[in-house]
Amino acid sequence: MREAGSLCLALLLPVVAGLEFSYHHSEQLETFLKEVHQQHPSITALRSIGRSVAGRDLWVLVLGRFPTQHTIGIPEFKYIANMHGDETVGRELLLHLIDFLVTNDKSDPVVTRLINSTRIHIMPSMNPDGFEATTTHDCYYSEGRFNKNGEDLNRNFPDVFNSNNVTIQPETQAVINWIQNETFVLSANLHGGALVASYTFDNGNPATGSLQGYSRSRDDDVFIHLAKTYSSNHASMYKGNECGNKPVFPYGITNGYAWYQLQGGMQDYNYIWGQCFEITLELSCCKYPPASQLQAFWNDNKAALIEYIKQVHLGVKGQVLDRHGQPIPNVIVEAKGKEHICPYRTNQHGEYYLLLLPGSYVLNATIPGSGSILKTLLVPNGPENFSALKYDFVFPEISTLARDASCPTKPLYQDFESISAAVKPTLHFLALMTVLYTVFK
Repeated sequence: MREAGSLCLALLLPVVAGLEFSYHHSEQLETFLKEVHQQHPSITALRSIGRSVAGRDLWVLVLGRFPTQHTIGIPEFKYIANMHGDETVGRELLLHLIDFLVTNDKSDPVVTRLINSTRIHIMPSMNPDGFEATTTHDCYYSEGRFNKNGEDLNRNFPDVFNSNNVTIQPETQAVINWIQNETFVLSANLHGGALVASYTFDNGNPATGSLQGYSRSRDDDVFIHLAKTYSSNHASMYKGNECGNKPVFPYGITNGYAWYQLQGGMQDYNYIWGQCFEITLELSCCKYPPASQLQAFWNDNKAALIEYIKQVHLGVKGQVLDRHGQPIPNVIVEAKGKEHICPYRTNQHGEYYLLLLPGSYVLNATIPGSGSILKTLLVPNGPENFSALKYDFVFPEISTLARDASCPTKPLYQDFESISAAVKPTLHFLALMTVLYTVFK
């Protein structure tokens, strides 16, 4: 039996009035976003983070009690859709999510607490050129998948395992800049063509278990929880077999690499270089279904979309301060056993956010040259109260200020490539010897 969330009646009922269920082209999308901002200026901010190859704005609507800028202690969340221009359901779902949030603020307790506690960024279309180029509604494939330069944007990011020798596209660079300029904690990337929640890593090597057909991050338990949160709150994703032409996905989730290997993907980039946990949501068996089905897709997804945002409050958050109470940026803060290959560091406000499941953890705050502080914390289930556990580290003495030591955007796992090359023949030899031993025995 699926667990029933404590969602309000407004979340469970279909929308009676408001935004129509149809496909909105670029001009209509822009008009809608501007009208929302005009009607709800106190809880929204609207900006373009860049332009597509053809010069179309990449619009982002921000929702929150303090939408125009980051507020200390308020985590940043984002949804991105329509990265592949011909995968269209997510684009419309995010427009309806915006409509739902602004309409129900101050009347629905869940929506109100989300807006009070979270800064929510929504990008309905990362690839508006591809969407406009998709003239035929096809369930499987069209040229609109790519941007105007014919590039697949979900193969266009720096890769942590292999050198990704591609030209970074304007849409990709805009998103990279956006990720680097915000303190994103949690994200999801909405796609189509299957019905499954996919999680990091998409690429891999023996260091992450690729020889076993699964590329595991240090935060695999959290990623599985995040994927299951969406699938179990979706009307049917949790069944795992809704698309007849796709594999069966137990619980409606999959490790990205276990499904198929992908180089230069956005969710791996977020996790390594953005300090942001992102999963990929495949939301429709058909990439570009008829508009008549959009209301059903909204009804199937709205509870999951809301419940997933709440997961930004998992784990621990806080600041690293000096003895005078001043924030210290660039301090490494990690949970023992969950260290990242590109260490997670505090932002300019000395803030850190670590997504952790409920349990006991040892946190380690380190300023190279000034020592470390260890703290054991019992982490509760933050989403229940719309807040992660808060804990501030205070360094009594600092001999050296933490320097900005951003990780280079190169294959950080490249040291394992030589190991991989050496290990594979050895494994093949051992396998051969095992077979020979069995035969002769």
